[in-house]
Order: sequence, then C-alpha cells, then structure tokens
Amino acid sequence: MTSAAVKPIPDGMHSLTPYLVCANAADAIAFYTKAFNAVEQYRLNGPGGKVMHASLKIGDSMLMLTDEWPDHRTFGPLTLNGTPVTIHLYVQDVDASFKQAVDAGATVVMPVTDMFWGDRYGQLKDPFGHSWSLATHTRDLSTEEIQQAMAAMK
Repeated sequence: MTSAAVKPIPDGMHSLTPYLVCANAADAIAFYTKAFNAVEQYRLNGPGGKVMHASLKIGDSMLMLTDEWPDHRTFGPLTLNGTPVTIHLYVQDVDASFKQAVDAGATVVMPVTDMFWGDRYGQLKDPFGHSWSLATHTRDLSTEEIQQAMAAMK
C-alpha cells in the first residue's frame, strides 16, 4: 500500500547512486567495510546464498551491489575483463584512506599526488575489478587557475 506521504527519493538517498555487480558480493561487502568504512544498511540474499541486493553507506552516500547473475546477463568487471567506470570518493584524509584501502586488498593504480585542480588524489582497483579514485580537496581554484596549471604541466 502506498500513500501520498511516500517520498520519491527515500531518506538517506541521493539522486545518483552507484550500483555495482561483484563476483561474490558477500566478500565485496566485507572488503568495502574494511577498506572504506562502509556500513551495511540492508542485504537480501537469494538462491544459494547469493546477494540479490545490498545497500551500504560510505560517508554520506549509498552504494548498492549485487552478485553476478549470468542467467540475467548481469556481470561484474572481473568477468567482463574491465570497467569504463570509476567511483570517486571524497574523504577527510586521502593518505590515510588510501592506505586503509590498500591494506584491505586494493591495488594501487596511481599513488596519491597533489593535483593541479586542487585535490590530493589517487586511484585504486578493488579486488572485484572496480576502479576507485580517492581525494581530499586541498585548494579552491578558479576554472582559469586550473586551466593555467594544466597548461603548465606540458
């Protein structure tokens, strides 16, 4: 039963929420908890104990995930041999958060570096094939300042 009081966007959700497909989503939940301090909000297990749907909270945002379901053509990046998507995560201390993720099993793609656009930034790949960028904003710059800093790199 629905009512007029039902919110079109539920409390705690934002307009855009990543939804990841992972080979062995239960292990992915454990990894995201250890690497990014995720807090599991909900898990619906399906046949054979596979995760049909789970919601995790990381910082102030939600992340949804599911196991692979080959019968429904739902595959993660390990099965697909890569992903074109990167999940960007702003954190209070990128160096500490990056180390925590690496210690949990993530692979360094790009070490944390001060970037021309004003972030301290690095890239990781998680054990499930998903790409992550982590950053802490360190300097407020105008678009012109960013363009000048980018041009100076050449």
